[in-house]
Amino acid sequence: MKKTIYIVLTDTGTLLSKAIGMYTRKDLNHTSIAFDEQLSEMYSFGRKQRHNPFVGGFVKESATEGIFRQATCEVYSCEVTIEEYTRMLDKIRLIEQNKELYKYNFIGLFGVALNKGIQRKHAFFCSQFVAMVVNEGGLQMFNISPSLVQPHHFSQLPCLEPVFEGDLQTYLDQTRGQQERQPIRMSVWKSLAFRLLA
Repeated sequence: MKKTIYIVLTDTGTLLSKAIGMYTRKDLNHTSIAFDEQLSEMYSFGRKQRHNPFVGGFVKESATEGIFRQATCEVYSCEVTIEEYTRMLDKIRLIEQNKELYKYNFIGLFGVALNKGIQRKHAFFCSQFVAMVVNEGGLQMFNISPSLVQPHHFSQLPCLEPVFEGDLQTYLDQTRGQQERQPIRMSVWKSLAFRLLA
């Protein structure tokens, strides 16, 4: 039996994203990992406060709020085993439980620009974090250190299946809308009929 993870690349339009884009010459400069198609379980390293890019660390991201409301994106899927899926989630839960220890690896970004991986204890930038998580799960997607992985590197991986490209909110409308429009369960109809007839 297989599970699916999702790698989400976004252009959030923030100053940091634009600054990174000046080096990468790419538009999509933020990377997240999600464990469901609707992106309700989406994680990364980024800003902890909406209006302060300099306070960063581990974040569970809301794809419908803040910097994501106007974001464009590419969404990729990857089938993994249940064991790999569980190991990745366990690693994230462990970080989440100790999230006050974790910081954003700003120094590591300069290392990427110099092609020199800088690994710091309890510090990651977004693509480094996602690469580390998939490594911890047992997926060796890259032959370079996570500290050198840039967001656009994910789009070049043959193991990732393109799912969507465009406006992030459009993607969410499509996936979450399908879920909300599922037929009403029979038990709900029975409950309604009982109330009407009582």
